[in-house]
Amino acid sequence: GTTVVVEVKRRGEIDGVEQLARYMEFFVKDARLHPLRGVFAAQKISPQAKTLAAERGLLCVEVDYDALKAGHVANTLF
Repeated sequence: GTTVVVEVKRRGEIDGVEQLARYMEFFVKDARLHPLRGVFAAQKISPQAKTLAAERGLLCVEVDYDALKAGHVANTLF
């Protein structure tokens, strides 16, 4: 019942968080999509990006790309 907006990057930096925040601003205008949640996913997320994401109410997820590629991750997006 929740719409999830996901931004995926190899390296999670502040610009990726800003991009996700802009998407969220766009989607929040459509009441049909509520409730709305933002997820920032990357192999490695900088401490500054994590702090900014937390301030904006966005969830950060670090993904082990090698494990994902090898099929060793049980929960995936696809």
